[in-house]
Amino acid sequence: MQSIFRFVSLQLVVAALLLGTIPQASAQTARKPSPYEYRPGTAAPTTDSAQAPAHLPRIGSRDDFMRLARVYNPGTPLEMPHLIFTIDRRDPARIYYINTPRYSLHETFVRRERLVAQLDKATLNAQYKDPQRRFLFGTVSWQRDLPGYTYEFWEGDQLTPALLRQTDQLVRASFYEAIRFKTNSTLHEQTARTAGLPFVTQEALLREQRFLPLNTGTAQGRLRIIRSVEQTTDLSPQDIVVLDEVPIALSPVAGLVTQRPSTLLSHVNLLAKGWRIPNVYVRDAQAALRQYDRQWVELQVSNNNYTVRPIARPARTPSRSAQPSARNLPRPDLSVTTLKPLSALRARDSSHCGVKAANLGTLKSALPPAAQVPDGFCVPFSYYQTAMQQLRISERLSTLQQRPGFATDAKVRRDALTELRAQISNATPDPALVRSLQSQWQGQLRGRGVFVRSSSNSEDLPNFSGAGLYTTVPNVVGADALVHAIQTVWASVYNFEAYEARSAAGLGQDAVAMAVLVQVAAPSDSSGVMITRDPFDAGRRHITYISAKRGLGIRVVEGKRQAEQVMYSTWSKAVQVLSRSAEDTQLVANASGGVREVAIAGSRQVLTDSLIARLAAVGSRTKQALGGVEQDIEWAVVGDDILILQSRPYVDGSSR
Repeated sequence: MQSIFRFVSLQLVVAALLLGTIPQASAQTARKPSPYEYRPGTAAPTTDSAQAPAHLPRIGSRDDFMRLARVYNPGTPLEMPHLIFTIDRRDPARIYYINTPRYSLHETFVRRERLVAQLDKATLNAQYKDPQRRFLFGTVSWQRDLPGYTYEFWEGDQLTPALLRQTDQLVRASFYEAIRFKTNSTLHEQTARTAGLPFVTQEALLREQRFLPLNTGTAQGRLRIIRSVEQTTDLSPQDIVVLDEVPIALSPVAGLVTQRPSTLLSHVNLLAKGWRIPNVYVRDAQAALRQYDRQWVELQVSNNNYTVRPIARPARTPSRSAQPSARNLPRPDLSVTTLKPLSALRARDSSHCGVKAANLGTLKSALPPAAQVPDGFCVPFSYYQTAMQQLRISERLSTLQQRPGFATDAKVRRDALTELRAQISNATPDPALVRSLQSQWQGQLRGRGVFVRSSSNSEDLPNFSGAGLYTTVPNVVGADALVHAIQTVWASVYNFEAYEARSAAGLGQDAVAMAVLVQVAAPSDSSGVMITRDPFDAGRRHITYISAKRGLGIRVVEGKRQAEQVMYSTWSKAVQVLSRSAEDTQLVANASGGVREVAIAGSRQVLTDSLIARLAAVGSRTKQALGGVEQDIEWAVVGDDILILQSRPYVDGSSR
């Protein structure tokens, strides 16, 4: 995918097989490939490999290169020819450019060409770890977006500066054109600096790429090029939207194309997965697709390409009156009528406090000392239900739904829901609730600033994420502000995007219940989100994907500016940098409440390698504590402490 998630390493599968970390049969198993990892099953030889030589001592031309190369994703934007090479360091050192379709593994070549009599597992492992090793195993590839050639090693290869200098000298002397070292880990970057060699980072390559399939699938609809979701009030579930930037919130649409890279864990991408719609980043998408604006098209997004083709408008298009089959939301338990400390909550308490709060209660006892969950308490569903009954919200909603145009005009619905939210958030609070909140806030949390967040029965569901649909009020200070923040979260049940998403999913509007999580605000040095496996390949459970930014984590899940994105492998113990943060400012807590923006100075690097490894370990522990289900985790770091702010099941939907 010419994208921000490209090329974890061309060596990954090969080295994993050699090191015994995965069974060899798995490399031959046909399954969905990772968009940033090339696999043997997606490659095609460029010529008849039986007619080409087994190896060459030098590459003297493009024809030489292509005679030995294997091409991944041929004929697509992700096309990449590459060949593997072996350096035998015995004096005199020799380099072998290998017929890669014939020998998919370095090990196979070394054995069949009788360079060694035998190569047991321990000896083979040493070829990736021992500074005195006999062999160096690498790959040369053509980078079409640079353009140019690069050579690289498996991410877990423990290269030394001496080994890298020897490789560079041999490759440059035997290759017909300029070639650069491509780093596949932070260790490789440091090795290249120490060796005094120029190099191309993985991040630099990713910035050049033009295509990223965030969610694959096919959709038919009316293509619309718009600059801003916030300035467009008439989006429809029939629209395939081409956006200039990633929106913070979005009502249901048929498909998404964005022309600015974002992160896998932005709220909008999680919604796209939940809605099972195609979602793709394409550089300069608005110019490329201008000819289709306002036309009916079919958008198809695969792991290695995307297509848009015009179609005739369907004779019958879906309407709001043709709702999907009704689905039941979890029934709220209204019998709990007291505020509940997080420390008292476990998974079973989701019936009265929602999954978000219940999960955090479970983690509060399960994670220490590796990580902490900031203290807090839950305002159960019963308080919301009582307030809605007193305000007669159900009757008011029914009246609004009878307004002319409500069912057919998005602007009418948006205006009506704004009116309803104001009635909830500005209502006179129940004095008993005010007293309870004051007592709990002062007694348990010592009056510290808090984040006030949703924990409803209509989010974190198996087929409905709800990510970003409801309002979070950051850094609330003062008792009056706390009460108003809780009412604001209650009112967010009727956020336009939330209402539209539930309608599209067939969830009853009157079945929603909103608990509220009140949690001590963390003065985060850095924060972000992580997935406890490879988000593109469910089989790669040794990978943890992490997005990070400095300061408070609100901007990471908004996804408007690119976050630092890294991958950590428990196999290789390597850290791979997919992108550094594009932010030049960060959000910090304001002493008087709310947040403020301050400038960032210095390096764009957010996380150290050691912190990344610690975060990955905490992610694994979180997954284990929540039943072994892959998790999408919001975290923060304060000083040397890791804090977990939320964990929900990771939504991995493929689109229709």
